Amino acid sequence: MAVPALADRSPQPRALPLREVRTRLTQLVSLAELTDTVTVVTRDGDPRPVAAIVPAAAARTAAQARADADRIAAISAGWYRRLEELHRQSSRRHAAELRALTDALAEVWAELDRHAPAGDPALARLRAAHADLLRG
Repeated sequence: MAVPALADRSPQPRALPLREVRTRLTQLVSLAELTDTVTVVTRDGDPRPVAAIVPAAAARTAAQARADADRIAAISAGWYRRLEELHRQSSRRHAAELRALTDALAEVWAELDRHAPAGDPALARLRAAHADLLRG
């Protein structure tokens, strides 16, 4: 059975036997239209529901719901593929930038080793900070 569009504001569905529904159909349709009331139709003498009178906005067929779900799934899959591709591109770009930065730092350390006096405490602190960055 379809769920009313305004289920949180509508009263509990009422159950009526088919015989009574036949005599009050116009009234029940108006009630559904104006107040979002759901009327469950039962067979005379059998409490199990066989049909329902629901507001038009809530009367979605299973096929419509599946089509909507399929369309949403296709759209979501497209966005997922696009995001994955952007992630791969970003990862490749990040890896290339990281390699370039690592190479540049290696050149800087080599230059510092050539020009700085051996045992320089400032250079030792810089090396320790760099090592911490690489570990973290």
